[in-house]
Amino acid sequence: MITKQSIFAWIHDLARVYKENRQYLTRLDSAIGDADHGINMDRGFTKVLDKLPDVEEKGLSDILKTVGMTLVSTVGGASGPLYAAAEAAEQGMQATIPLQARKGRASYLGERSIGHQDPGATSTYLLFKSAAETWSDE
Repeated sequence: MITKQSIFAWIHDLARVYKENRQYLTRLDSAIGDADHGINMDRGFTKVLDKLPDVEEKGLSDILKTVGMTLVSTVGGASGPLYAAAEAAEQGMQATIPLQARKGRASYLGERSIGHQDPGATSTYLLFKSAAETWSDE
């Protein structure tokens, strides 16, 4: 179950993970980007941690909105990452087609599940695609 405590724990863990992987992410970005991804993610989540005490008593939507707005204002605009996320979700969705389902109702079909696109992966793709299209003009 997702609770405020689990969201706060997740955010703290993300901040730790991005700090620990700052150099690694920056090195990856240097090969194909402008060599600042790890720096930006670490900076963004450091700012998020600074803001968390101000939202401890608020609801989940306010907490997540604060996190998102803090990241947008310290890391950069949202449309680029949303298109990156939408493209990755689309690739993941398409990658399910040749797989045999091993969980859920589709797993009962065994090999007959091969060749069918996973609906959960598809709805995730549609979620990111819609977010990117909706917020790209803001």
